[in-house]
Amino acid sequence: MQEELYNVKESMPINAVESFLRMERMPHIWCPGCGIGTTVNCFAHALETSGMDLDKVAIVSGIGCSGRVAGYMDLDSFHTTHGRAIPFATGLKLANPDLKVIVYSGDGDLTAIGGNHFIHAARRNVDMTVILINNFIYGMTGGQVAPTTPMTSIASTTPYGNFEQSFNLPYLAESCGAVYVARWTAYHVRHLTKAIKEALGKKGFSFIEILAPCPTLYSRRNKIGDGLDQMVYYRDNCEIRNGADTKTIPLDFQGKFVIGKFVDKERPTYHAMMQEYYQKKLGDRYIPSVVGE
Repeated sequence: MQEELYNVKESMPINAVESFLRMERMPHIWCPGCGIGTTVNCFAHALETSGMDLDKVAIVSGIGCSGRVAGYMDLDSFHTTHGRAIPFATGLKLANPDLKVIVYSGDGDLTAIGGNHFIHAARRNVDMTVILINNFIYGMTGGQVAPTTPMTSIASTTPYGNFEQSFNLPYLAESCGAVYVARWTAYHVRHLTKAIKEALGKKGFSFIEILAPCPTLYSRRNKIGDGLDQMVYYRDNCEIRNGADTKTIPLDFQGKFVIGKFVDKERPTYHAMMQEYYQKKLGDRYIPSVVGE
């Protein structure tokens, strides 16, 4: 019997995603039904087909469930303090412009504690890709209300319901200057993989919001079932509207979730404008390393 089991194991196909993961850190910490692992699978497939030199890819995260992604990816990775992933990534990009810098974290980390950094990195058009997992709540830190928590939802800090208007994140990103903006869900894996690959190929601040289940803290408190139930909800209640006006697509559990690619444009990056300025000002005295080249 043992020999048969060994032979079966030997004949099993190798999952290509494993080569992008630190397998010695498995099993992961995510709860059953959590959508984060599915997004990581999409991310790995996007990297696999991107043709990028992985020695020039760095991934940065803050604190929280989604922040663990940086620790599991077999890339140069940085796990920063809560809310500070984007400024850390900005410094990394300016110090070494040849790097492709990716920020992978959660809605609370990036738009609450780190909200000001999100706004200004988009405004400056810093060359980075920001992948935000939106599970509508602070997950790892106790289920507190977040800037993405829908109206009337229950959280540990709003036991009688949340009455603060939640962010429309694609609109926020576009209005601040992002050059690529998309929203998908953990159910729409093919669309999401394509979007991540596109975002990685952009010069400038690219942003993808991914709606993902949090069955332990958000779904349970709000009586919307387990992770599978929420994936079924995404399947039945999402409308793909590529190019939609981001002003018109706030998340509303009373209607359809609008998903798709909304923004794909070009504008000079922060580093490119800085280089151009110093080149003009200093002329022959310009030394690229002064500004991080």
